Amino acid sequence: MIQLDNVHKKFGNLEVLKGIDGEIRQGEVVCLIGASGSGKSTLLRCINGLESYEEGQITIDGKLVDRKDPSIRALRTSVTMVFQRFNLFPHRTALENVTEGPIYVKGEARREAEEHGRELLDRMGLGAKAETYPTSLSGGQQQRVAIARALAMRPKAILFDEPTSALDPELVGEVLGAMRDLANDGMTMLVVTHEMAFAREVGDRVLFMDGGLIVEEGPAERVLTDPQEDRTRDFLRRVLNK
Repeated sequence: MIQLDNVHKKFGNLEVLKGIDGEIRQGEVVCLIGASGSGKSTLLRCINGLESYEEGQITIDGKLVDRKDPSIRALRTSVTMVFQRFNLFPHRTALENVTEGPIYVKGEARREAEEHGRELLDRMGLGAKAETYPTSLSGGQQQRVAIARALAMRPKAILFDEPTSALDPELVGEVLGAMRDLANDGMTMLVVTHEMAFAREVGDRVLFMDGGLIVEEGPAERVLTDPQEDRTRDFLRRVLNK
């Protein structure tokens, strides 16, 4: 579904992505791990067209990702993104946050969008919070609204950029539980995460990034319990011994 071929990205003279190759197949959950600054979030933003890339190409279902092309709007609705910091509209209720995209971007009828939005909030365990504003929701509840908002676009895949990193530890489980349910339903997911237990349990594959390159990849269980590369072993040793 998502194909990466020799993708390079620079910020000024700093090369952040140094030739990324890979693919995410339909229905697959791929977890992207690595230290801060290794290029993980930048890669997600290039896939979604939020950042341009200088060399190589990214395709989604065979269609080129080019943020300067008018087609990027349609591609962003087919591959949605959930961010670290929720990015909810504070002056909109939970339901309004979920329905904004379908109504104003996809042109859905308000009644249809609201009905679907309520179903999604119910699915996230937030049916009773539909008319609640973000400031009255916990961080975990806000992130589940953000997941419902991504689902409201009826995407083919969802990109998650460290969705639990801004949460208090006691709230992490409810968000990971919602993501686990999506995986069980067959949603294609690319997840930047530091939650190694989640990656091992839910991920089909793990990609380890370091210095703008994918250094190691393979089945989640194998990479996380028997890494082949020294840099992967060093990273996992630091993360798991915290």
